[in-house]
Amino acid sequence: MTETIAGNVFQQDAVDELAAQLTGSVFTPDDPGYAAEVTGFNLLSQHRPLLVVAVADPADVQATVRFAATHGLPVGVLATGHQPFPLAEGFVLITTGRMRSVVIDAAGATARVEAGGVWGDVVDAAQTAGLTPLNGSSAGVGVVGYVLGGGLSPVLGRKYGWAADHVAAIEVVTADGRFRRLTADTEPELFWGMRGGRSNFGVVTAIEIELFPVSDFYGGGLFYPAEQAETVLHAYRDVVHSAPDELTCSVALLNFPPLPQIPEMLRGKSVAHVRVAFLGSAEDAETLIAPLRDIGPALIDAIGPQPYSAFAAVHQDPTDPAPYEEASTLLAELPAAAVDTILAKVGPQSGGAVTVVEVRHLGGALSEKLPGSSAIAARDARFTVWGATVGPPEAISAGAELLNSLIEALNPWTTGRTYQNFTSREDTADSIFTPDDLERLKDIKTLYDPANLFRVNNHNIVPWTARREV
Repeated sequence: MTETIAGNVFQQDAVDELAAQLTGSVFTPDDPGYAAEVTGFNLLSQHRPLLVVAVADPADVQATVRFAATHGLPVGVLATGHQPFPLAEGFVLITTGRMRSVVIDAAGATARVEAGGVWGDVVDAAQTAGLTPLNGSSAGVGVVGYVLGGGLSPVLGRKYGWAADHVAAIEVVTADGRFRRLTADTEPELFWGMRGGRSNFGVVTAIEIELFPVSDFYGGGLFYPAEQAETVLHAYRDVVHSAPDELTCSVALLNFPPLPQIPEMLRGKSVAHVRVAFLGSAEDAETLIAPLRDIGPALIDAIGPQPYSAFAAVHQDPTDPAPYEEASTLLAELPAAAVDTILAKVGPQSGGAVTVVEVRHLGGALSEKLPGSSAIAARDARFTVWGATVGPPEAISAGAELLNSLIEALNPWTTGRTYQNFTSREDTADSIFTPDDLERLKDIKTLYDPANLFRVNNHNIVPWTARREV
């Protein structure tokens, strides 16, 4: 059999030769298992790669990258597939889900996580040593993509900063097929660029991250009926105005579908969900969130002392794959006028076209830029506004239109950037990085991937030497 993709021709025996080198597996579009292998958490992202290589070790990654380079095919990487990217076909997709080893170094307070590891794996392993990573809100999100996109912890971020700033080492295969172990001392420019540039420079096979001595927190969620959304959002502004770094708080406007797995009191309803995480005593936490308590009895009050292993209960993110679109923006401030804009666009009177819109407090250690900090351009933001619509195509289309309208209406208060891990399908590198950082990233890209091999499911950083290709 001969395959022709974008002018590139290779024989089936070339695929067979690749497969013979691998410990993992190769799938073509006609193979059983292909569809399952290319499907990530976001079911709207239905990529059509020419080949899928389910890698089992770094040697598999090296062989696959060399194969793709030889045949002039771009390379994409999929771990859990939570984030939407422009759909693509005619490329080689590397899936890393079979590489999930987690090794905790309790004495060194670090974790080495293979490319397919998810946060639930790491938190469970680290907690046995009384340690925790700067993980996200969901146990099922992949570690590598999250960290290299910045890593905004909804429990520890304001206290300890961006996860990308707390990476000890990165093991990666670059476009030349070479395996490299990066640290701040070995290859400092590439190490800097990957912490923010995600999969633009290579395929990560493992990452070493710092851990922190946290085993519990005080927090959870408050659910208020939609008619109290205005009161909730303005009370939220009061809470976060002078909050200490130990407190992270966000509020989400949620429109629940009428599904049986949703608690009856929330099923088919619109609510305001306040998410709270505090690293300190119950007494101090309750003093800080008093303006939220003063609103009155909540539909659900799940705030209290929590073992860190219960972190996912704060945001209660969905655990089942679904089709969705998302969009976000970063705000330099959250004045009352911005809150009123959010309510006017997606509040209780909007008709529920958007499934969720969250306002999350940043600042604290997330604003710091220390020597060796990573390529994260969200440090000047004080809030992020993120939204998503889940459902059939017509619902997603209506929700996306409303979300885009909200983001445009928030322009007077934005920083002009978008946080990498909360980007939409349409976002580009120009909307994520500062101009100076993007020039530096292009220099790194030109050195390590001059042919732009890694350009598929990322916000592509185009090398100075390459044509723009889709």
